[in-house]
Amino acid sequence: MPKERLSVFVTRRLPEPVERRLGELFDVTLREDDVALSREALVAAVKTADVLVPTITDTIDAGLIGQAGPQLKLIANYGAGVDNIDVETARSRGILVTNTPGVLTEDTADMTMGLILAISRRLPEGLATMQQGQWTGWSPTALLGGRIGGRRIGILGMGRIGRAVAQRAAAFGMQVHYHNRKRLRAETEDEYQATYWESLDQMVSRVDVLSINCPHTPSTFHLLNARRLKLMKPNAVIVNTSRGEVIDENALTRMLRAGELGGAGLDVYENGTDVNPRLRELPNVVLLPHMGSATVESRLEMGEKVIINIKTFDDGHRPPDQVVPAML
Repeated sequence: MPKERLSVFVTRRLPEPVERRLGELFDVTLREDDVALSREALVAAVKTADVLVPTITDTIDAGLIGQAGPQLKLIANYGAGVDNIDVETARSRGILVTNTPGVLTEDTADMTMGLILAISRRLPEGLATMQQGQWTGWSPTALLGGRIGGRRIGILGMGRIGRAVAQRAAAFGMQVHYHNRKRLRAETEDEYQATYWESLDQMVSRVDVLSINCPHTPSTFHLLNARRLKLMKPNAVIVNTSRGEVIDENALTRMLRAGELGGAGLDVYENGTDVNPRLRELPNVVLLPHMGSATVESRLEMGEKVIINIKTFDDGHRPPDQVVPAML
């Protein structure tokens, strides 16, 4: 008698090739539209599915996990970050959690450099000038930005993405500095020409560009608070393609409005889609809709990892991208 297929519930629309392959392998429930599920719909899903495939827009907390049926054995997150999932509670209930690490690295690092260039070279202002038909011709003093070659970049979080940013920054002639929970090995520092700072305060006070590349955890919430932001140079640029909660967004907004920072490039926000409206008014700020990893390639590779994790689990083996609390 053939083995009964796993019941898999996917919370958002995924690329068509990914959805098609899921349908070939499992008894999959897909979405008709592409909006975040309500809490009620998520509860219904965990009561019936063997495997849940959520995204960052789904809050899989202790309360939701507590309502899961006994058949739910795997939460295969479509994304690298798992701060939307209570991994500890899931583990205590015998539910495995997996993610999709590694596939977002290059695209997110590219976007980080794009934001650094956009702010440093005042690309939004130039674009607005052209779109509004206000350009009257070249001028020696118009829209003067700053050369990024020779500037110091401070990277907060030297994981995969942080190292990819370091590699790109070095190629642009920037001096690479970093702060991390653990210092990299000497040969790795040499590879990226990176200088380690044990003190985050000392690093942020000396860099010209600060790139946020650490995950959101209880220990990194508001790591860039008002006090620490005030240590930065008044012409420094801050870029965040990681998690919005790492920065005190209100404090950042106040400093930008007061001219106490040179600019900011943000792809993520402290309160999700509820972005501080005062940020939108500032010419030296670039705001993007969480598109750091938004390439066709990364979305397909994320889907492939989800499928491999589910298939490996279905075959009775440990999924390759299993997340355990000790990793967080």
